[in-house]
Parts: sequence; structure tokens; C-alpha cells
Amino acid sequence: MANDITQLLRQWREGDGSARDRLVAVLYPELRALADRQLRGERSNHTLQPTALVNEAYLRLSGLERMDWQDRGHFVHMAARVMRGILVDHARRRQAAKRDSGLQVTLTGVDLAAPEAGDVDALALDAALARLEQLDPDKARVVELRYFGGLTIEETAEAMASSPATVKRQWQAARAWLFAALADGGDPPDR
Repeated sequence: MANDITQLLRQWREGDGSARDRLVAVLYPELRALADRQLRGERSNHTLQPTALVNEAYLRLSGLERMDWQDRGHFVHMAARVMRGILVDHARRRQAAKRDSGLQVTLTGVDLAAPEAGDVDALALDAALARLEQLDPDKARVVELRYFGGLTIEETAEAMASSPATVKRQWQAARAWLFAALADGGDPPDR
């Protein structure tokens, strides 16, 4: 299956639009589960549904004609990054419309048990993650792959060409940093 995905990515990179469509068909259940996880902590009347999030991500990904796709992990990372952007854009639109305080997401779940963190504003999370990316790009990438991409520790390690132990340490450190950053009202620590 992984070889099939890599082959479809290669064909898409070489300009085969039908390979892109076949790839999305193969990965759709995974992308749908990813979107469902992204929106699970949302209020019940949230206007953005998992299917809409996947469809919007597909539209944005399909516009990346010149992307040098490497493997499944790279594709999922990009899908997670695109979904993050969609969620942040949605929160900005809601905030601009002077409705609620924005899209709420939660940092709990994925793999490691966390203290009750409550909901976090998507814009604050995005700002904190952008700051973390400036300080430590590897930790930020781990967050994107694990939280936004839904990858396991092992899958993240493979995507980053790293060891699972290193990824687990980076994941724990990144989560602790983000919790501190978000607890300080969006003023993330320097390290």
C-alpha cells in the first residue's frame, strides 16, 4: 500500500492528474478521520464539517501542481498543514464577523494523556505554533504531523527520518511548550 501511494505521488508530480484523484480516493478515509479528529472538540453547531474540511483541503492540495511529493508521510504532513490553514482562516472569518471568539480546538488526545487543557482558540494556537516553528522547526513539524496529521509516533519518525524515541521527546516538549504558551495568554516562552 505504501509503495502504491508513493507511486501515485510520483505520477502526480510528473503531471498525471488522474494519479492525484486516485491518491485522494485511496487516502480519503484517512483524510476524513483526520478532519474528524480536528473538529471533534468543536461546538455542536459548528458550521465547518469534516467532509467540508477534507473537500477544501483536497481543492487546495490539487492546486499544488509542482509539489515534489516524496511519500505518504509528506503528503499527510501537507494535508495537515492545509487543514490547519483552513481552520485558522475559518476562525479569522468568524472573528471578523464579530461572532464568538473563534474556532475552538483542543490540545488533548492524539496519543499522550494530557491534563484537562480545555479549549484553545485556533488563532492563538496558530500564533504559538508559528513562534515554536521559529524557535525549533523540528518540534513544530512534529506537532503538525502528530496533531494536525494524526500520525503515530512511529509514522512521524518515519516521515521525519528520525527515531521514535526522538520524536516522542520532541512531541512531549512541544506540547509542554504550547500549553505554557497558551496558558500565558498567547505570549509563548522563548524556549
